[in-house]
Amino acid sequence: MAHKILCAIDGTPHSHRALELSCEMAAKLGAALTICSVNIVTGTGRGPLISLKPDQELETVLKAAAADVEKAGVKDVKWALLRSREAATGVVMYAEEGKYDIIITGTGDKHGLSRLVLGSVAADIVGRAHCSVMVAR
Repeated sequence: MAHKILCAIDGTPHSHRALELSCEMAAKLGAALTICSVNIVTGTGRGPLISLKPDQELETVLKAAAADVEKAGVKDVKWALLRSREAATGVVMYAEEGKYDIIITGTGDKHGLSRLVLGSVAADIVGRAHCSVMVAR
């Protein structure tokens, strides 16, 4: 049974579906829910790390998501802004360190060549996670 749920979002419509499923599952199981988003960082060892987006932008998305979840009746809700060079790595490492039972994430509509070239964060999370992963569509 899931006691700790981690929901990875990025503010897109497919991540909203993941949030809905996470909220529903947490409410039914009485589980703790943490909503996270990864700010991708780039840079070399010689210079400072540069974030892909301003932290405030992602914090706004996370706070709004947490407020929506609380309104839906989930009692134990937290949010976390992560930093990593890859989104999947950040989510998986955070889930492992926090001993989460399940990760819930969304997936976009990539097909064919774009899927091969761009990859899929959801597929990377599934392949690397120490726990069960639910991918929302």
